[in-house]
Amino acid sequence: MYQEERHRKILDILSQKKSIRVKDLSEELGVSRVTIRNDLAILSQKKLVDRSHGKVSVIDSLNFPAHTSYNFRSKKNDILKQQIAQKAFALIQILIDASSTAYELSKLISQSSLRLTVLTNGMMTAELLKDVPNITTILIGGILRGRSNAIESTLGAEMLLKMNINKLFVSAHSFNLADGLSDFNIYEVELKKMMVKHSEKVIALIDSSKLENSSVATFLSADQIDTFITDDHIPANLLEKYRHSGLHIV
Repeated sequence: MYQEERHRKILDILSQKKSIRVKDLSEELGVSRVTIRNDLAILSQKKLVDRSHGKVSVIDSLNFPAHTSYNFRSKKNDILKQQIAQKAFALIQILIDASSTAYELSKLISQSSLRLTVLTNGMMTAELLKDVPNITTILIGGILRGRSNAIESTLGAEMLLKMNINKLFVSAHSFNLADGLSDFNIYEVELKKMMVKHSEKVIALIDSSKLENSSVATFLSADQIDTFITDDHIPANLLEKYRHSGLHIV
């Protein structure tokens, strides 16, 4: 049993019994008295329980009125609130395309402690993230051609309909203000259009070598981009031009 789970159970027990002997609490949770004492020391520091003479009890002020200060309320059920926050955070779902730039992002994700659900049409990204314990990886179905890393076509579009995508990280072959993000692979472009449609926010990952170019088909206009991320080699005149147009550039 993890420490946070023990703390929750201790508080649950005390909410019902008001007080209990450390010995009985140890037996009820099936852990050593040393472990229980360590747990109670933490809870006591947070002003959640009171320890005395081998017993532990709830602090009366836990039954606080509605006007109690935020600081106290934040301490009252901080363990439970943390659990809720962790569950909510686990629902964050991001979509990553099959680009090499997005793959670099996937490397950082794989080394982090983030709890995410990642949807991708990139074979390399899926392979990289599939064994990361805190990441749920979903590979979008479709057609795989030759040596391509990208799954193409809109065969997997139905999957996107069932998901609430918080953020889409997407790259492209080319970008300019008039055409937006464009690519040369028509089949992948159609899938990217679906990705954009079902995502709350779109973050473009475009290196400076792709700027002021155009490719075969556009899948995202400039005004649909929520955040535009590029490198430090972007020319000053382009940076000013893009920002003046309304692009949020990082």
